[in-house]
Amino acid sequence: MSLSKERKDELERLCLRLRQDLIRLLYGIQTGHPGGSLSATEILVTLYFEKLRVDPKNPRDPDRDRFILGKGHAAPMLYQILSERGFFPQDDLVTLRQLDSHLQGHPCARKTCGVELLTGPLGLGLPAGLGMAMAARLDGRAYRTYVLMGDGELQEGIVWEAAMSAAKFGADNLLAIVDNNGVQLDGTVEEIMPMGDIAAKWQAFGWNVINIDGHCVSAIADAVDLAATVKGRPTVIVAKTVKGKGVSFMEGKSAWHGKPISKDEYVNAMKELGVTV
Repeated sequence: MSLSKERKDELERLCLRLRQDLIRLLYGIQTGHPGGSLSATEILVTLYFEKLRVDPKNPRDPDRDRFILGKGHAAPMLYQILSERGFFPQDDLVTLRQLDSHLQGHPCARKTCGVELLTGPLGLGLPAGLGMAMAARLDGRAYRTYVLMGDGELQEGIVWEAAMSAAKFGADNLLAIVDNNGVQLDGTVEEIMPMGDIAAKWQAFGWNVINIDGHCVSAIADAVDLAATVKGRPTVIVAKTVKGKGVSFMEGKSAWHGKPISKDEYVNAMKELGVTV
């Protein structure tokens, strides 16, 4: 079911506020990963506020949907969304990446309520997600498993081993999403290890492929709904995004994969996001 204009506007306002909160948070603690968090904002918001069947009051419900953040460095935005949903107090966010905090630099399932899998080493998300999807089938449960990966993450061979296996087993309860922002830690994906036609690769591996604008909440919601109707094979959404989306001097820049924000940069970023500081 397509989003109403009112709901679309509501989610877009939430994305803007979360971007503001992210810059404020990362400036305050002088650490973290802004670029990949900003590129994934609409994807994470649409999933957690519109599509995922999760309950903060019953976080280990065996019938809950599973979400895995394969690109674990985008944890700051995931944490903001989990706290917004009520999985833990929002006051905890200021402890991000601090000693003894349950909010580590990459998500940890043992420490953080609402996190399904420890992710940091890239490539782990899809094979683990496939395992969760197959477990649902074996247990006769209807939950779906979602895995968000970066395009740089697709350079890991383990991703394609899992892709082959998912197609072989017809894992139609597994949905992969590629945050296709074209930039990774040390440069552009094209410079580091060209991926060619990403959609064609997934199609060649037997997956159903949906290409969308990864910053359009309506397109994301529609693609998730469409994926749920596909039977007999897994689906991947290739979401075209911009690293550092919303802050012009961060957009498309590998330096902002992970970099402290200076005072001037903070002031300028917040101004672009509609806040005077």
